[in-house]
Amino acid sequence: MQSTHDTLSSLVERALTSNPRPLEFYLRDQSRLPGPRANLELVNDLSYLIAAQITEQPDNVRALLDYLLSDDRNKIASNTPSEFIVLCGVVAYGACAVAKPGWRSEVFELLDQYACSSFWRVRQGVEIAFQRLLTDATQETISYLVIMATRGNYYQQRASVASIAEPSLLYSSDTVQAALSILNTILERLHLSPAFDRKREDFRVLRQTLGYAISVITAAAPEKGFALMRTCASWGDPDVVWILRENLKKKRLAKFVAYTTELSELLA
Repeated sequence: MQSTHDTLSSLVERALTSNPRPLEFYLRDQSRLPGPRANLELVNDLSYLIAAQITEQPDNVRALLDYLLSDDRNKIASNTPSEFIVLCGVVAYGACAVAKPGWRSEVFELLDQYACSSFWRVRQGVEIAFQRLLTDATQETISYLVIMATRGNYYQQRASVASIAEPSLLYSSDTVQAALSILNTILERLHLSPAFDRKREDFRVLRQTLGYAISVITAAAPEKGFALMRTCASWGDPDVVWILRENLKKKRLAKFVAYTTELSELLA
């Protein structure tokens, strides 16, 4: 009996050499959408299989990825198999940029574009792709995330901090310092946001992400993280206060009793 991996592998091979439609139909059928959780295992498996072919078939790989992200998918609807196809294409592009350094500049720009998607699963795909790149092309990826944090819109800022606020990535001092720098930049920009921006959906999405991301980064660097949080508390910004209070609820910060007590008093 053919395994799921073998089925996917044969469909990818066929998609690269002749017809991508059977692969698309399979991805749609196995997407688990509509539903509460997309089939991310399938997304990851697909991305590795495609990236493994990039050395021997770069043109065919690009054609397949562009097919997954083709223009007609701009009409996708949320929580549907069509959204899943785009998610697959975004993550696979990231995996391919890991394997082929010459693609990275172009893929960074593509991820920057899809970070602004109105579909949250597509934005999730951007995070996954950047996280792959952070693992294997750390400094290049950090440099681009810093640009997104500094110059990007609210969605792009969100992608920057969401991508690096991942516990498994915060194992080196360089990555932790970069995460703190990105976080500081975004919080300062958010504090300066005009009142009319604060009711926008993209601002709300950034605020929601910051509601957990600070705790992830602070858990990796408690002294510097809490120092940043105390500074932010002094601003008296209602959106920043909400963000800080949300992070104080996270279990990952519970062991830092002295820090959390002090911050809670500042926010009282």
